Amino acid sequence: MPELADGGMTKPVKAGRRNKKKKGNQLMIPWLYDLVLWTMSVLIDLFFREVHPRGAWKVPRQGPIILVAAPHANQFVDSLILMRILKTEARRRISYLVAEKSTKRQFIGTLSKGIGAIPVGRALDKVKPVEGKIFLPDPENDPTLLRGIGTDFKNGQYEIGGLIVLPKVRGQTPSTEIGEILSSAELRLKKPFKTPEALDALTGAGPQSDGGSGESRGCSFKVAPFVDQTKVYNAVFQELDAGGCIGIFPEGGSHDRPDLLPLKAGVAIMALGAEANHPGCGVKIIPVGMNYFHAHKFRSRAVIEFGHPIEVHPDQVAAYKAGDRRNAVGSLLETVYQGLLAVTQACPDYDTLMLVQAARRLYNPWGKKLPLPLVVELNRRLVKGYTKYQDDPRVVELKKDVLNYNRRLRALGLRDHQVEWGNATKRPWWLVFGTLIYRLGELVVLGVGTLPGLAMFWPVFVTTKVISVKKSREALAASTVKLQGRDVITTWKLLVAMAFAPALYIYYTVIVSLWLVYNRRDGYYTHQVPWWMIALTYVPDYIPIWFFAPSFFILCICITFAALRIGEIGMDVVKSLPPLFMALSPRSSSRIAKLRETRQALSAKVTDLINTLGPEVFPDFDAERIVADPFREGAYQSSYKKMPEEPRMPDGDEPTTPTSGAFEAAPESPGVRSYGSLLPSNESFGNIGGFGFFASRPPTPKSRSRSSSAGGALSSAGFPIKALSTLGGRESFDEVSKRIRGAMRERGRKRESEGADTGTESSWDMASDGDDEPKKER
Repeated sequence: MPELADGGMTKPVKAGRRNKKKKGNQLMIPWLYDLVLWTMSVLIDLFFREVHPRGAWKVPRQGPIILVAAPHANQFVDSLILMRILKTEARRRISYLVAEKSTKRQFIGTLSKGIGAIPVGRALDKVKPVEGKIFLPDPENDPTLLRGIGTDFKNGQYEIGGLIVLPKVRGQTPSTEIGEILSSAELRLKKPFKTPEALDALTGAGPQSDGGSGESRGCSFKVAPFVDQTKVYNAVFQELDAGGCIGIFPEGGSHDRPDLLPLKAGVAIMALGAEANHPGCGVKIIPVGMNYFHAHKFRSRAVIEFGHPIEVHPDQVAAYKAGDRRNAVGSLLETVYQGLLAVTQACPDYDTLMLVQAARRLYNPWGKKLPLPLVVELNRRLVKGYTKYQDDPRVVELKKDVLNYNRRLRALGLRDHQVEWGNATKRPWWLVFGTLIYRLGELVVLGVGTLPGLAMFWPVFVTTKVISVKKSREALAASTVKLQGRDVITTWKLLVAMAFAPALYIYYTVIVSLWLVYNRRDGYYTHQVPWWMIALTYVPDYIPIWFFAPSFFILCICITFAALRIGEIGMDVVKSLPPLFMALSPRSSSRIAKLRETRQALSAKVTDLINTLGPEVFPDFDAERIVADPFREGAYQSSYKKMPEEPRMPDGDEPTTPTSGAFEAAPESPGVRSYGSLLPSNESFGNIGGFGFFASRPPTPKSRSRSSSAGGALSSAGFPIKALSTLGGRESFDEVSKRIRGAMRERGRKRESEGADTGTESSWDMASDGDDEPKKER
């Protein structure tokens, strides 16, 4: 195994040893893994309204793979969702890398051991405050030199490879590694601080006079020790050599930010180390996008999108073996980052995310309910387009109009899809009134069905709410990257409910069982309470108590599940009532009608601008309504290249973690093909502007011709039309038709066979369901 701490390499494993049976992860117990997964799957189904896997057929059923999932927005729940999808779709188990800090917690530690997780020590989990202050004496000419005031860098608390952590400012907590300890008052960083927050803290003090004491200069800081990960990497290499599956969240921890955090280099080191020690093992990296819609809320939705497998290039492995780790790891990490961008809807900030979602709703015509995968794809494309043209005057003006429209919606307490109730022509007052009466009656019936479960389960709701909010505040205070700490809310809601709900049901069962026994013995209070409070009214004497107790416990669970389901429908009905009241009110009906007119004009403006700028960002935007084949071969290799230089300490060999723009200016080696530009969008819908969902013009009527499968055009299959032969007679036409029909039959057989093997359905087939009758509008 390689010595990862110093970069030295040992000899590769001999061929004779590879014939032995590989053990893989010794921590995983398969039956216990499946039991934990089955138990937790019930909670996943309970908390989430819909979890839709997209592109799961791209996960190989055999061979070593590394699942790289981001953004890590739901702490421990992300792991459970991926475990369930991979077990269902690919019949594989995942060996996760879990923070060592989490494995020391009572319940989480037991759970992680049950699924065979590999513990990983993190330096940021061991941060400690120290005495003194630090500053940059020469940030322009020597940005890696750090000087201390009242510090002792040689007292044993500071280690080469450890971290210097600055105070949290505007949601950012800068940190960097220690490269060399020069003296008690000076040390050299491996990489300089770059963020404005860090530079302001280290250089923002007033001018320092020659005779000054220096007390007013610099800032306080914390230090973290160096963490040796050799054992972790050895365990990973062993699992990959056995053909196993490693799961990792490369951002280093959970967060609630709308963008991706800088990736850690561990995933690239794992893939390169596995190939270096076991040549030809064929390890593949699979990007996984964790796309949530209100991740912290009960009964929310999620789309888990799998990208195309990334293969390690032989040149990268050769460079890694030769000691050129920085370029090898950095170039592979860049490819992984671009792969994650292709399966996530990362936004630079929360305001941009809200703007993009509003634009997507305005671009979507009335009566078209999009499937979740298509919503994610459209959001992703809108983010990319907005990022490119955000300074365009037309985009700036449109942004102001969209934000103003959102403010008017919030002022009225409406949602975008509810504005249509202001259409007095299609929805006259008598129709609105009848709908209101119907939904009020529906709400009464649903309320009666919800009350028993609500009366029994309300302590769990209150407790989970209180504890999750408390844990969220604690996580936010201890984190350097979280914005509101929402990433831990779902986890704690599930954990508390899983522990408290059974205890509450046992308490109810004991109380009712004792009351039944008391009534059967004709106790004094049996005749002092109303008849409907006597247990004998409901339970006959011939039912034994040993049978009644477990039956009542199961009944409590069933009542709760039914109440949750009925309550979910009831909440949808409650949310649909405000526009009905407003449409019937003389004072507010005119406001909603004006808002509808504003929406129509704004929708036309958004559609026109997107259709104008879309082809400049996506060449396939509106090209003959072509839809890319989602079942095409999509594996691709990374490529080795020189990474951009940056100010750092001499002999530093740590790779740079890419960010959204860190590699755009990287020079390419002559003759090396750029794979980053060819990174395919995962199941990209090539005609995002020409679908019946989005097109501003009326959709083309469907043809009954057997030569057309999507829109009556032969080009709809994704192939350009070229002359086959000179058509001079009927026999020539018959020959051409025969070839076309034969090719289409062959294509159909191939797709059916692939669908049968994977047990999945084309995302375009799911998207086509939008032509059916739209669901009942709330």
